[in-house]
Amino acid sequence: MLKDTFKHKGKRQQLAATVAAKGVKDKKVLEAIKNIPRHLFMDSSFEDHAYQDKPFPIAADQTISQPYTVAFQTELLEVSKGDSVLEIGTGSGYQTAVLCELGAKVYSIERQQELYKKTKIFLSKIGYRPKFLSFGDGYKGLPQYAPYDKIIVTAGAPFVPNPLLSQLKVGGRLVIPVGENTQVMTLFIRKSEKEFEKREFGDFRFVPLLEDKN
Repeated sequence: MLKDTFKHKGKRQQLAATVAAKGVKDKKVLEAIKNIPRHLFMDSSFEDHAYQDKPFPIAADQTISQPYTVAFQTELLEVSKGDSVLEIGTGSGYQTAVLCELGAKVYSIERQQELYKKTKIFLSKIGYRPKFLSFGDGYKGLPQYAPYDKIIVTAGAPFVPNPLLSQLKVGGRLVIPVGENTQVMTLFIRKSEKEFEKREFGDFRFVPLLEDKN
């Protein structure tokens, strides 16, 4: 049963305030956090955890990311309405929903089949319509819809996959957590065909981005 109550909405207001207090300033991102019923993305027995600012386990040994992390990555992307955004790691679909709320055309890849099937049904059930959900290997990107205005990677990558850099438009932004045990949130801005500007934004922890599909 998909219920969203005033109590849930109140908790989301608090969550958005918490995320803002940690330094996220983008009003549209904070609005998305206020709007999206995060508790529906989790098993109902864990509903109490939905509006705490922390990650939580979901199916297939994956996690639903901490709301602050989702907001932080999304803010770095600087999404404009109508942007084509490639998301690597659909997961629970929460980040996907945030991108949809911002008016992006979302293309998303998930490598865990169980999660892919579940999230695909669930997102349409609650009214979020990404352009394309794919079951596949995130390291390869989705060349058939490239180039993208923005690319977001929601799992820790030991290195930056070249196909992702090559699928970015000139002027486009790629946000990816890079590293083995702890990841450094990294932003690449494509300046020209050959040139990328790289900026780093501190340490985060993500589940690993695995090659090949499962």
